[in-house]
Amino acid sequence: MHKNPANRQGFFVLKSLFLALKIYIMYETILTLHSYLAYIVLTILILAVVNAISGLIGNKLFTLTKDFRLSLFALILTHIQLTIGLILYFVSPKGFNAIQELGMGGLTPLARLVAVEHPFINIIAVVLITIGWSKHKKVMEAKRKFKLISIFYGLGLLFLFSRMPWAQWLN
Repeated sequence: MHKNPANRQGFFVLKSLFLALKIYIMYETILTLHSYLAYIVLTILILAVVNAISGLIGNKLFTLTKDFRLSLFALILTHIQLTIGLILYFVSPKGFNAIQELGMGGLTPLARLVAVEHPFINIIAVVLITIGWSKHKKVMEAKRKFKLISIFYGLGLLFLFSRMPWAQWLN
């Protein structure tokens, strides 16, 4: 008994449409997660920088319960956000796919921001935050710990704010 080739072709079309729908839902979920997590990451990072600056200015002791945990939590959240962002970069039509399709010269300023500048600067920001975390662990004096965290986390935060796609993010 021969199977109808038209039925087989229809099956593959339906399977392809279902796969495309799953990819679209995955993309939308990752994009939403990346957007909402950004609010949390920025809030915790701002708290960590303000805490480090106040500890530096106020000559406070560096405590494990507050200062260490806040800095560590900011570090962990920025790494999670970067991981989600890198996944999004490769599944999004606005990330790596935009560069492949349009080339670097064909990107509009907003597309260049999203496809090139935002990911590149955010990687640098997370590297700075990680360096600040690593350097602070090697010193014992509270003032130097607060200084390292305030400098490196502050620079990372500044970099994050500098290449945020505000037009897309606030809409």
